[in-house]
Amino acid sequence: MNLHVINTGFFKLDGGAMFGVVPKSLWSRTNPADERNLCTWAMRCLLIEDGDQLILIDNGIGSKQDARFFSHYYLHGEASLDGSLKKAGFDRSDVTDMFLTHLHFDHCGGGVDYVGDDREKLELHFPNAKYWSNQDHWKWATQPNAREKASFLKENIIPMQESGHLHFVPLNGRAAFQQFEVLTVDGHTDKQMIPKIKYKDHTIVFMADLLPSVGHIPLPYVMGYDTRPLLTLDEKEKFLNEAADQGYILFLEHDPMNECCTVKHTEKGVRLDKTFSLKEIL
Repeated sequence: MNLHVINTGFFKLDGGAMFGVVPKSLWSRTNPADERNLCTWAMRCLLIEDGDQLILIDNGIGSKQDARFFSHYYLHGEASLDGSLKKAGFDRSDVTDMFLTHLHFDHCGGGVDYVGDDREKLELHFPNAKYWSNQDHWKWATQPNAREKASFLKENIIPMQESGHLHFVPLNGRAAFQQFEVLTVDGHTDKQMIPKIKYKDHTIVFMADLLPSVGHIPLPYVMGYDTRPLLTLDEKEKFLNEAADQGYILFLEHDPMNECCTVKHTEKGVRLDKTFSLKEIL
């Protein structure tokens, strides 16, 4: 099995929204804001190459939204979804499985395109792939609450079902993939899926929005976007203690500078141990 980092570019979000009730004087130490109070965030995906399977975890924001939409998020950087796949030696048609941690637009928008200039027709970006969600989260996303409605865009989601490529990961203990097991968490959004990948002597955990960056390691540092922040506190505490005990490698989807980290126990609770790139352990 081989792992490849797939960078899809950077975007910006309000720093206060990303750190909730934590004061700017604290969170800006790790994630400095610009003059508009916006912080830069990565959209870093992971490609698992294993025999005949090529599994992509998340796919970034995509490029099909209009200029007004993108004016809120300030996309920048040279990396792109297809460019990163090509750099790894693959084409989008090679992807066999598109695993989506959840269906917020910055995690799944790259999976669906408009057909050329026709903004009435949509097609899958990965024509040969199965698209994986789970039944509970799919219902949550397609019947959205008012708080999350702006994050669940129909044009990103419905084509998966209409194309016949949508599949559901079972959440009853049965494994859908031999390459990883799935942890579900509900604080950020209902039934977000966190892959725990067994690689050589390591457990690599794709953190998605359970832990967006190293700046979110202290327990109170919870995003304002989370629908159940007190539940996130409990989920983070349980997971981070396990990660420190077991020496997990945390793969960070949104950290603008750090691909991976480990954590350790301290007198102040679980804190950052080391940061490094994925290739340093491959």
